[in-house]
Formats: sequence, C-alpha cells, structure tokens
Amino acid sequence: MRTNRSKSLVSFVSMSHPLEKFKFCPACGSANWREHNFKSKQCDDCGFVYYANPQSATAAFIMNSRNELLVVRRAKEPSKGTLDLPGGFVDIGEDIEQGMRREILEETGLVVDKIEYLFSTPNEYVYSDMLIHTMDSDYLVRVPDDVHPIGGDDAADAHWIPIDEVRPEDFGLLSIRRAVIRFLKEQLWLK
Repeated sequence: MRTNRSKSLVSFVSMSHPLEKFKFCPACGSANWREHNFKSKQCDDCGFVYYANPQSATAAFIMNSRNELLVVRRAKEPSKGTLDLPGGFVDIGEDIEQGMRREILEETGLVVDKIEYLFSTPNEYVYSDMLIHTMDSDYLVRVPDDVHPIGGDDAADAHWIPIDEVRPEDFGLLSIRRAVIRFLKEQLWLK
C-alpha cells in the first residue's frame, strides 16, 4: 500500500524535472549538467549539485471580532480577478513571520503584531511558465474591527466577507482554495 508521501513522490517524478529549463551548470557554465535525482541536477565537469527545494510562502486568515475574513482580489496572473488570502513568497533574509507581516502590509496596508501558525501545505505555483514548488505556511491573524484595509501591491482590492458567506470556489489558486476549505471545515477561527 502506498503512503500519501509516496503517491506525492510518484506524481512529482512523473512530471518534468523542476530544473528542466536550466541547461548549464550555474557554477562553471558547463553543458554537462544532468539530472542527479528527482529534485536535483549535477555537473559532470565540476561536481556542483543543485537541489530544487521548495520555496517558503505564506497566507493569512485575517479575522475581526465580527467573524469576517479579510480577502484580497488578485491583480495579476495567475488567477487574476479571483479571491485570494493576503500572502506570498518569503524574501531572502526574512523569517516566515517577517515575510507574512510584510505581505500583509503590502497587500492590505495593515500592520499586524500577533500571528498564529495554523498549518502548512506543499504547493505548486506556475510562474513565468515554470513550475515552482512551495511550502505554504498558513496563519491566523486577529485585528480590531475598526481597521480599514486597502488593496496594494498585487492585490487589486481588499474587503471583508462574513465567514458564513465565504465560498472556497471563489478563490482562484487551488492551494488557497484547499486551505480555505480546511480553515472552514475545522473552524480554525474559533481557536
């Protein structure tokens, strides 16, 4: 019997190699750059090995005391025009919490203090015709009722939705949709 991990691995291995678009060794420039294993390539000339490990990303379930969830509308592809949660990639030099706070500020204008880790999920994100593997960390953030979010950066707008009116199918990114389903099913805002 296969475990979820091995099913995921089989699915991962059956698609193109994550470093397929990289044709030359980044250390010495050699064209003798070959697949080393399912997530790495190695240079036959200089021995350099590069692993395509997942990138860190975040998403915030921002709630007020009226049981409303703050959502943003995507301003850019992929899934432009659909709902999303504030969040994004963690920058080099940031810890995940710093990245989460920065993304919230950029996309909503809100400065938040306390964030509470909820769960993480592996994700695949297509960007510039390349499949990027991420590890999404989802957080619960509570804010006062009198805050007024304003969409910014890659969020066209930001607005509140009563939690009982949140529809997962309105979220364009599959990973976010799955996170929203889990958040609602487990009623994680009641933590």
